Amino acid sequence: MTKLIDRFLRYVKVDTQANLNSSAHPTSPGQRMLAHYIADELRQIGMENVRTTDQAYLYAELAATPGLEHVPALGFIAHLDTAPDASGSYVNPSVIEYAGGDIPLGNSGKVLSPDEFSALRRLVGHRLIVTDGTTLLGADDKAGVAEIVHAMDTIISNGIPHGKLCVAFTTDEEIGFGADFFDVENFGAKYAYTIDGGAVGEIEYENFNAAMARIKITGKSIHTGLAKGIMKNASCIACEFVSMLPEDEVPAKTDGMEGFYHLASMKGEVAEANMIYLLRDFDKEMLQERKLQIYSIAEELNENGKTSYYAQMFTQTQVFHKHFSEEELNEKYGAGTVAVEMIDQYSNMKEIIDQHPILIKLAEKAIYDVGYIPISWPIRGGTDGSNLSYKGLPCPNLGTGGYNPHGVYEFASLNEMELSVEIMLNIISGLIDASNEKL
Repeated sequence: MTKLIDRFLRYVKVDTQANLNSSAHPTSPGQRMLAHYIADELRQIGMENVRTTDQAYLYAELAATPGLEHVPALGFIAHLDTAPDASGSYVNPSVIEYAGGDIPLGNSGKVLSPDEFSALRRLVGHRLIVTDGTTLLGADDKAGVAEIVHAMDTIISNGIPHGKLCVAFTTDEEIGFGADFFDVENFGAKYAYTIDGGAVGEIEYENFNAAMARIKITGKSIHTGLAKGIMKNASCIACEFVSMLPEDEVPAKTDGMEGFYHLASMKGEVAEANMIYLLRDFDKEMLQERKLQIYSIAEELNENGKTSYYAQMFTQTQVFHKHFSEEELNEKYGAGTVAVEMIDQYSNMKEIIDQHPILIKLAEKAIYDVGYIPISWPIRGGTDGSNLSYKGLPCPNLGTGGYNPHGVYEFASLNEMELSVEIMLNIISGLIDASNEKL
């Protein structure tokens, strides 16, 4: 599958890093560049109705094989952007035949070690694609993009029978906006799968409920020699804000079904500081409590002399581990010091997917047929499918063969990328069989 790896290596060279601090859509120009590049490629391989939107979403279709028009239209979706957690510029990947042991990452001094990343132990004998230790790889989610394009190319080139197929590539998924402008009706599919990150064999349909809090702290700058009683150091207030959140409810100290607060970005000077917090919880009500905690801290830092409505509600819930005294909460800085903008990002798709068990059955059989055992577990994150499921497009997620996303230790298994393509083809044929049995 030379075409598959060639596609992937071309795609990762385009910097499509999402930008949390941009209000544009997409938030980085490289996403639009890659969308137009892939649109041309889709036209070349024979896809139909290829179109891009103002937000650089890319859609394409393939009409059903004659006689299979009764098969429900099926979609495959991946995202073009990469995470803001590590650089996506000047990606310089290497392809290695993995024989075991540590893998040096270019001249960075960093290594991929099976002692730290245990998944490597079962990938001995695979062709791996790794970084040079200075950037992320972009397998999340350009592996999924390459696999979808390659699956469509394989179907067209080999005349493989299929129902109507719809593909889409979104932007800014990594910062929670990937489905915001998605036109489900225009997409045209009844069901879909996101092809996004993780080992092949994974089927994911339970995920975090998610929100993002943008916090702006306005300080007062004055010469340090004249500062007493006047200066308000926004950076110090930001640090105080952080200290008022439960210290153990962070990604590094939670797993399984435990939620968290994640300080994703913090920039500050004396006059102004800005933070971005990601709030995550599998329980919808617990996510609301996390939002309430953010608002409570903001209000208590802003207003003197009373316990706020939010603080009262926070006390009543009794769901947070850390107790705050009145004295702590009333150490205030004046109205307007702290401003919070809360943005809902995505919801747990499980309650939607549970209504469409055929999607899981098809995926499980497709995975068994390539010799893997299907694995399903709650994902401590989200996919475009999270929001698309609530928009009327049931959309579980399938793994791509990518590992260690969002950092310089990211890598992908070409062997598993090839299997991901096979799994998609198996799902397409499985849906035909199920439809002929009057699904």
